[in-house]
Amino acid sequence: MIYLDYAATHPMTPEALAAYAEAAALPGNPASVHVAGQAARERLEEGRARVADALGVDPRTLIANGGGTEGDNHVLLGAARLWEEQHGRPGHLVTTQTEHSAVLAPARWLSAQGWDVTFLPPDREGRYVPEQLAEVLRGNTALVSIHHANNELGTVQATAALAAVAAAYGVPYHTDAVQAPGVLPLDLTGWGVSFATFAAHKWGGPRGVGFVYVRRGSELPPVTLGGGQEGGLRPGTQNTAGVYAAGVALTHAAARREETFAHLTALRARFMDRAASISGLRVNHPGDGSPKIASVTVPGADGEALLMNLDLLGISASAGSACAAGTMQASHVLTAIGLGEQDARASLRFSFGRPTTPAEVETAADALRQAAEFSRP
Repeated sequence: MIYLDYAATHPMTPEALAAYAEAAALPGNPASVHVAGQAARERLEEGRARVADALGVDPRTLIANGGGTEGDNHVLLGAARLWEEQHGRPGHLVTTQTEHSAVLAPARWLSAQGWDVTFLPPDREGRYVPEQLAEVLRGNTALVSIHHANNELGTVQATAALAAVAAAYGVPYHTDAVQAPGVLPLDLTGWGVSFATFAAHKWGGPRGVGFVYVRRGSELPPVTLGGGQEGGLRPGTQNTAGVYAAGVALTHAAARREETFAHLTALRARFMDRAASISGLRVNHPGDGSPKIASVTVPGADGEALLMNLDLLGISASAGSACAAGTMQASHVLTAIGLGEQDARASLRFSFGRPTTPAEVETAADALRQAAEFSRP
């Protein structure tokens, strides 16, 4: 089986697996004051410090949690709670039509609770521009939430420019940056964002571990209650082994980021060159987006048959974002950039990782050609 679904999950690296096993063997709760508890605390804080170092921020600005979805919910619902506590009424939220469901779902829930939510439409490559954001900001805008790199297209937003517009209006800015670490350059301080969310399984760490960056001076209340962990912002016993392994994995990923970027760029180019002979093939990803992702449409093909035939040919790819797996509904990202529902359902995402080889992407392109033939009437 050739695994080409790294945008969904990067398999745990050997270094992360070893670190996880080491920390998981510790018996203590990191909140306990005895020796066993403090040994666990040391691993927890070392993992946090490693992540912070790779992201270029103070460890005290990182909240450890259960992953990107929890982080996105925390920021959106927390910002909404803070606004309502301060103003006594719902406010205005700005986000986009191409966000991950972890942002869209709480945004839609807030809309049902009386919030005014603006969903910005993208251009044909999934981009948003500062002028577009400036047009919709208001005096009651409580938060702007725009992803950094799209999980289906790989489109990279001008986060610093967008965050500067929000800052000029005094509005906090959040970016879901889960697809960036280990592949794309990161500068949270330079970007000027108030909040950013991350998931360890995107860079070779364990699943179910993530982090929220909260810039100093930004307010984010808890949305769950019951303990004083993580400064009272995310109660519950921390996943010591997961945080430690996440830090070890990101240390290695960050150190090799430029090399990885070049490797993925070459892999995607080779894949696309090989797949170019498929009749009518449409390329959805922008050429200057994250090289981790290739999104293509096979017009006239049955989407479910495409994915099944690829699987039978030994290729693990995706019909869209991981959270849409198991359904053949048209991708909201692809329809937002202008694809019809039929073409959106006939689309696939191939995503590459550092372990992917040139031979594997060539085999996958050949398999896509076969799957297209089998899946068309």
